[in-house]
Amino acid sequence: MTKNLTEGEPARLILFFTLPLIAGNVFQQLYAFVDTLLVGRFLGVDALAAVGCTGALMFLMLGFVIGFSTGLSIYTGQRFGARDEEGVRRSAAACAVLSLAASAVLTLAGVLLCRQLLIWMQTPEEILDAAYSFILLIYAGIGLFVFYQTQTNLIRALGDSRTPTILLACGLTLNIAFEPVAILVLDWGIPGAALATLASQICGNLLCLVFIWKKVPALHTRRKDWRPDAGLYWQHLRIALPMGFQSSIIAIGAVILQVALNHLGPLAVAAYAAAQKIESLALMPMMSFGIAMAAYTAQNYGACQYQRISEGVRKCCAMSVSFAVLAGAGLIAFGPFFMRLFVGDEAQEVIRYGQKYLMVNGSCYWILSLLFIFRYTLQGLGQSVVPTIAGIMELLMRSAAAVFLCDWLGYLGACLANPMAWIGSCVPLAIAFFWTHRSFQQKDPAK
Repeated sequence: MTKNLTEGEPARLILFFTLPLIAGNVFQQLYAFVDTLLVGRFLGVDALAAVGCTGALMFLMLGFVIGFSTGLSIYTGQRFGARDEEGVRRSAAACAVLSLAASAVLTLAGVLLCRQLLIWMQTPEEILDAAYSFILLIYAGIGLFVFYQTQTNLIRALGDSRTPTILLACGLTLNIAFEPVAILVLDWGIPGAALATLASQICGNLLCLVFIWKKVPALHTRRKDWRPDAGLYWQHLRIALPMGFQSSIIAIGAVILQVALNHLGPLAVAAYAAAQKIESLALMPMMSFGIAMAAYTAQNYGACQYQRISEGVRKCCAMSVSFAVLAGAGLIAFGPFFMRLFVGDEAQEVIRYGQKYLMVNGSCYWILSLLFIFRYTLQGLGQSVVPTIAGIMELLMRSAAAVFLCDWLGYLGACLANPMAWIGSCVPLAIAFFWTHRSFQQKDPAK
């Protein structure tokens, strides 16, 4: 089930690697869409605001988990591209050990700090307890997310993007089936939504384990592969930790922005949360192109195929930017319809707020599409400094919008935060890739 990404036409390889990622990510966002829809329509606007105001905290933790686990698998992909079978096995064992350590630390920190974080964010008193009941359960089960992400990223590192999508679809189908029961039949309310999410993660982990055991012999470790090796662990952590912290740095800006939104009241919080859920369906394909470039780049870098990396980036940019322009136009045109699905026809102010968000952000998706490609390509090369600087730029720009623009422009200022952050992050990433591209030409000037 592995796939060699170092041979064949780059655009075709990238596209067919990306398509299953898009399907999986869109499916996951459809679950989030249904989740928010159920909460908003059946538990009310306050419940939607309660779950929505935890979004920044989920991003803070899950962003680190996704970045960290993706970073762990970069080394695995490089070893696979270099045809180093023993290196792949030892890398898989190291990923498991490091994932266990990360799970323990993140669970303890999350459970102990989540309520205080909500208080620091100045969460409105009327939704504080409900928000806490949701995020506490998510944080308590964060280890499930760590191991699921690690397993799926290891499979992708070997060139298989189709199987993780199928496994994800199986787990989320159960989640979508369980959540209405938990909310509407069992009357578990907001905690029921969190429990449904954890149930899907349990199923996803079990399915991944079975698949790797039966179908991916390259990841079947031996006893000697588990010997502690500080140097090997460092090879993984030097990529994984910066990638995790990049996402967390970005999330801190989202937390600061959430504080500003909380001052604007529950209606603004609910509109922002609903609009972000709608937007996520459009963002996932762009992110998927970026994730595909990380796997493609890692394998070709391990195989010293430098010019293939540059060619892949050019062709991936063309595909992703084209999609971004179409997606932005679609959300601007049909935003009010999607907002009504969440809050009904009566909440006109919430719909108006949501449409404003989609118009401002949708017009700038092309910038975000480039950001994803440059960031993941540099990470696939094992570079961590510039992506970290880009993450800091996102933090600064989003925080500036929260501190200054929200006070000056109100809700419009919050809507401008994302485009400002995307621009601030994309500039250093683009410059770094340009210089990397020049170094590739020097290494292989004949091509």
